[in-house]
Amino acid sequence: MHFDIDIHKTLRSGKRTFDLRVRFQSDSQRVVIFGPSGSGKTLTLKAIAGLMRPDQGRISVGDTVLFDSGKRIDLAAQARRVGYLFQDYALFPHLNVRQNIAFGQARGWLNPGAAAHSDAVDYWLHAFHLEHLAHQSPSELSGGQRQRVALARALVPNPSALLLDEPFAALDPHLRVLLRDELDRLQRHLQIPMVLITHDPADAEVFGEHIVRLHEGIVQPDGAPVVDETASDEYHLSLGPQ
Repeated sequence: MHFDIDIHKTLRSGKRTFDLRVRFQSDSQRVVIFGPSGSGKTLTLKAIAGLMRPDQGRISVGDTVLFDSGKRIDLAAQARRVGYLFQDYALFPHLNVRQNIAFGQARGWLNPGAAAHSDAVDYWLHAFHLEHLAHQSPSELSGGQRQRVALARALVPNPSALLLDEPFAALDPHLRVLLRDELDRLQRHLQIPMVLITHDPADAEVFGEHIVRLHEGIVQPDGAPVVDETASDEYHLSLGPQ
């Protein structure tokens, strides 16, 4: 899978201005966008997903051009075939586990039925060991179970790539280690390309075949230090092709 990202977006709030200028190319299966909060990581991910429109630039994933301001190409989010895992998982509280997963296949405005059935939904319920929770609501799940439901929802439409927004930030340290290992094994099994954003060096060490260091909206040179907000030290990452 080839990622070709070249985007520019200016955001204004009162007297404050934030310029996002992100440009990188990668043939890696695992791209990590690494940097502190406020560096533009989530904005970059949303631009790839079609949830935020750049002012100008070009985004392509594989052979598909998702956005090209010069050619006036801007595919709708639903047409981009990328799975998106939100940081807070964004599960629907009024839908059960099966319905939440089935929503990844939904078309139109109607919610899936309480007993929604499809081979793909059943497959991911089984793959993530969620069958016994299929009729539970998100409020009845643990943090790890909620993450598995959100991952299943992102994977059920068979996306060409997976986008993950700080997938372990909401978890306690012990569960973070377990689910990091679980996602590592899952991605290697599925061989689905992914872009993961994080401020945690441990995430970058596990998933960073290609690390894009981002600070204040700008991609940093290779070897540049980036501050991890969970610690007082600076980390110099030198993992994988940059």
